[in-house]
Amino acid sequence: MRYTVVVNSVLTGQDLEYEIDELALALALEQDKEGIKAFLYSLWTPAEIADIAKRWALVKALRKKIPQRQIAKQLGLSLCKITRGSRELKKANSPFASMLNILQQYKEFGSSSDR
Repeated sequence: MRYTVVVNSVLTGQDLEYEIDELALALALEQDKEGIKAFLYSLWTPAEIADIAKRWALVKALRKKIPQRQIAKQLGLSLCKITRGSRELKKANSPFASMLNILQQYKEFGSSSDR
């Protein structure tokens, strides 16, 4: 799946796609949750960590049908950002919905090592 990314960076096009692809592969191959967390905390600044955590909380709140204005107040996010998240969640084959579904299945059935 290809995504359009607009950035003010020297790293664009195929180079950007390669780096994101490689990062996604590394995360998919790592099976230790604590290792992934340590990597993410090392990769992002504290402000970026807070922003990513808010965005994930936003996606979960939208899935629970919490009103957008309530989400804005609780998370301190703009309605524009919330609307964008809502649109992404409603798309066919939404990556947001896919990740939420994976997490829900894990919580319902546990991992194979939990059985």
